[in-house]
Amino acid sequence: MSEAYFIGIDLGTQGLRVVVLDGKGTIVASAEQGFPLSPEMRMEQDADEWWTICRACLDKAIGQLSQQQRARVRAVAVDSTSGTVIPLDKEQRPLHPAIMYSDQRSAVQARYCTDAARQHQLHGFTGFSTSTGLAKMVWFAETYPEKAAQLFRWIHAADFITGKLCGVWNVTDYTNVLKSGYDLSLLCWPDYISDILGVKKEWLQEVQPSGTVIGKLTADLARGLRLPADVAVTTGITDGCASQVASGAMKPGQWNTTIGTTLVIKGVSVKEIKDPLDRLYNHRHPAGYWMPGGAGNIGADWVSAGFKEGLAHYNAVAASLTPTGQIAYPLIQKGERFPFVAPGAEGFGPGEVSKEVLYTANMEGVAFAERYAYELIQDLSGEKVEAIYTAGGASNSDSWLQIRSDVLQKPVCKMKYVSGAVGAAIVAASNTGFNDITEATAALTQAEKWVTPRTALKQPYNDQYGRFLEIMEERKFINKAEQG
Repeated sequence: MSEAYFIGIDLGTQGLRVVVLDGKGTIVASAEQGFPLSPEMRMEQDADEWWTICRACLDKAIGQLSQQQRARVRAVAVDSTSGTVIPLDKEQRPLHPAIMYSDQRSAVQARYCTDAARQHQLHGFTGFSTSTGLAKMVWFAETYPEKAAQLFRWIHAADFITGKLCGVWNVTDYTNVLKSGYDLSLLCWPDYISDILGVKKEWLQEVQPSGTVIGKLTADLARGLRLPADVAVTTGITDGCASQVASGAMKPGQWNTTIGTTLVIKGVSVKEIKDPLDRLYNHRHPAGYWMPGGAGNIGADWVSAGFKEGLAHYNAVAASLTPTGQIAYPLIQKGERFPFVAPGAEGFGPGEVSKEVLYTANMEGVAFAERYAYELIQDLSGEKVEAIYTAGGASNSDSWLQIRSDVLQKPVCKMKYVSGAVGAAIVAASNTGFNDITEATAALTQAEKWVTPRTALKQPYNDQYGRFLEIMEERKFINKAEQG
C-alpha cells in the first residue's frame, strides 16, 4: 500500500483544507482557503460556496501531483463540524443555508429535545444543546414551515461535500449522527424523534461506519481532476473524531489529549462509558468499539492572555522549577464542565510568586486536571488507559509535555500530523488500502516525539496532586457524587 495515495478534505468553520497522504503517512500535497467570515456565518453558511472552494482546493492540491501519482489515488473522505445540518429538497439542493453548530437560536428546541430523549430513550446521547443537529432540525421546521413542506432529506456538513464528490446523499456515518439523535447502541433512529419531535424518519439518512465505501468520484469530477475513474468515496467523520484518528489513538486503551483553547480528551474503549454527570459522551468506533470523549473549559488560552511575551523564556525556566509545590487552575472564563462539573468555578493561582513560577504552576494545574480526567475514565470504564497521544498548541512546549508525563506517570506521544484533513485521509484509506481503521491508523500516523515520566518526580507530584484535589473540593469543583 506504500504506493497508494489518499485524499482528506477538512471543512471547518473558517476554511477548507485538502491534503494528499501517501501510503507511509506523509503529506505529499495540500491546499487550503479561508472563508470571508462575518458574524452571520457563525449561524449560517452557503453550502454551495463550500463546494466552490473545495473544488478550487482539490484542483490546487491534485495539481501538485505528477501524472504517475495521480494514477495511484485510491480514495477520498471528508470531515467537518459536528452538529451542522443542511435541509435538502428532492433535487439534493439546499432549501436553506447550512445551519451551523455555533448557531444559538435553537435553545428552546434543545430543551424540548432533551426532555423527549430522557423520557423515551433508555440509553445513548440525551443532552441536546444548541450545538446539536437535532435541535436545529426541530427549530427549522417550526421557523420555516413553508420550507419544511418541501423537505426531502436532512444531511450533515461533511455529507454535503461527500454528496458533491460522488452523487450519494442518503448515507452518513456513526460520528455525525450522534448529535442528530441516532441510537448508537441499537444502531437505529429512535421513535421519539419522529413521534414526539416531528422529524420524519424518511428525512433521515442511512448510517454506516466512517470509512465505508459508498461510491466513486463522479465521471465529470474524475475527468476534471485527471484522476482514475475508480477513486472511491467513503463515508466521512466529524472533525473532532478526525483529529483523534490523526493522533493515532484508535485502539482500546489509547487516548488523545488536545490542549488548545480548551482541554479535549478522546479515546477508545471496549464498552460504552456511562457517566451519571454527563461529562463524557460516546461516539461509535468504525470497528465497533466506542470512542468516549469530553471537553473542558480549561486549556491553554491563559498562555496568550498573560505570557505571550517571553514565552520561550518561561518554557526554558520551567524545566528547573518542577515540581513547584504550588496549586493553580488557570481558568479564564467562569464555569467548568469537564472533568469537573462546576458552573460557578473560577480560576485561581498561588499568591506572591514570580511570573516564572506562576507559569509553571499553571501548566501543572492543567496536567492535574488531565490526570483527574483519566482517573475518572478508568473508574467509569473499568478499562486501563494504556497510552496517551497529544496535540494542540500546548504540545509545542517541551516543558509542558514533560510536566504532563511526570504528573500522569505515563509516556506521552506527540504526533507529526494531527489535522482533521489527515484524519479524513486515513479514514479514506481504512477500507480501501487496509483491512480497517486501526490498521490504517497504525500505518499512516507518524510519531514526532515520545516523552517519558521521570520516576524521581512520581512521589512529589503525587503529593502535589493530592493537595490539588483537596483545594478543588474546598472550592466546590469536586463533590461527593463525582468522587463516588
